[in-house]
Amino acid sequence: MLEAKAIHKIYLNGGKSIPVLKGVDLSIDKGKFIAIIGPSGAGKSTLLHILGGLDSPTKGEVLFNGESLYNLNDAALSNIRNKSLGFVFQFYHLLPEFTVLENVLMPALIRPKAKGQRPEAEEAVKLLAQVGLSERVTHFPNQLSGGERQRAALARALINRPQFLLCDEPTGNLDSKTGSEIIALIKKLNSENQMAIILVTHNAELVKAADNIYYLRDGVLAS
Repeated sequence: MLEAKAIHKIYLNGGKSIPVLKGVDLSIDKGKFIAIIGPSGAGKSTLLHILGGLDSPTKGEVLFNGESLYNLNDAALSNIRNKSLGFVFQFYHLLPEFTVLENVLMPALIRPKAKGQRPEAEEAVKLLAQVGLSERVTHFPNQLSGGERQRAALARALINRPQFLLCDEPTGNLDSKTGSEIIALIKKLNSENQMAIILVTHNAELVKAADNIYYLRDGVLAS
């Protein structure tokens, strides 16, 4: 479903080339839970952003259901990100002026819809119950703990029923117990919804639930 072919990423700094990814190949099938681990600065987030259409590779291509992501125009790529890819980041990126329910509904509000079709709060409420936030629907982000904010961000990532969930250090701001709970919840959602998961982290203890584990070091990915 999602395939990276010979991905290179090179940054320029003061006229000097800094290679971050050096020919990464990766293929992810429906329903699989894969984890990518490696030290800080190894390029894990860069790779995840390229897989998710948030950053373009210097060389190589990413195929989504056989279609090259970076041959698409901005509107088509944005549509795939909105409908088919869910993102969970280390920093929750919840909008502080909106309630938890409104934050979760946000991707559905901007989703292209058939005439007369409207996003339903019922689905968002159901997701919030699924992630254990039934009592926080009308709360604002500043009224939540770190773990609760990440659960809200997870529900927001799921509102459009994506085929892939991309998680970038989702436990980085959490204590070990709460982090383990979030990973267990992600695994549960993976099993129940047959949704593919790509998790990047530097914490090897958190990836034991994954079907496959890859190591990114010196710009090269190894299983």
